[in-house]
Amino acid sequence: MKQLDIKLYEYLLAKLPEITTSWLSMRKVEEDSIYSLNACPKMEETLREQNKLTNLTITSSLLDDQEIFEKNKKKWASVVALSRVNSNTPIEDVIDALSKVRLTYWRFIKEFHFVNENEITIEDYVRWSETLNNAFDQIYIEFAQTYNEYINSRFDIQQSLINELSSPVIKITETIGVVPLIGDLDELRARIMLESIPEKSLESDIEHLFIDLSGVTVIDTLVAQQIYQITKVLSLLGTRCTITGIRPEIAHASTELGLDFSNIQTFSSLQLAFSKEFSIIKH
Repeated sequence: MKQLDIKLYEYLLAKLPEITTSWLSMRKVEEDSIYSLNACPKMEETLREQNKLTNLTITSSLLDDQEIFEKNKKKWASVVALSRVNSNTPIEDVIDALSKVRLTYWRFIKEFHFVNENEITIEDYVRWSETLNNAFDQIYIEFAQTYNEYINSRFDIQQSLINELSSPVIKITETIGVVPLIGDLDELRARIMLESIPEKSLESDIEHLFIDLSGVTVIDTLVAQQIYQITKVLSLLGTRCTITGIRPEIAHASTELGLDFSNIQTFSSLQLAFSKEFSIIKH
């Protein structure tokens, strides 16, 4: 590492608070943005700490040890990406803020150049430009990747919750349960139902399960097949299955597919099915 590089490194470290203050001064009043000039003092302090970490990460690229920069880069991306995901900050806003960080950072390098003009050659300036601009490019990429990982992780959790709620097995007695299905039934949702409904029924000790389709708006032949498979799996598990609210078009599609629902009780409404089931229980 050249002595001049060490001198620049130490100069930038000493200037970290000033660099951050200069960057914060570039903010404007923006509605619903963490980067807004009128953001609360707590948010400003968070930005100050994170910008310090940003500049520290970039500055570490001047060192001969690439591992230090890589370690700082991953730590920075993890901290900042999680913060931006939690604040619902669009990725384009972050990139814009990082562009301003780069502009601010280079102003201080120009100041260093001005103070040490007699020592610095054009080769030194070109070397710094390549190293530092490459460092900025790398943190852009690292941030985008980490941000997307957090977003996808959050989406997976939300989707898992939606899937869990989309086919609930509700116990109405110790041994009787009902699955009220509402909305569109596409192939993906039907496949998830095939996995979850038998498992939930087994866990809840359900002996008789009512699958109500009266709230289903759209169903195709592939979904009809999946519903048929659900009834077959439930039968193998010892759970009796009754389908209610089945519409003529579904019954017609099932017949065309050769699906035999003759061994499964079907009713036009859940109320009618319950009336018959509980009258049998009473007797």
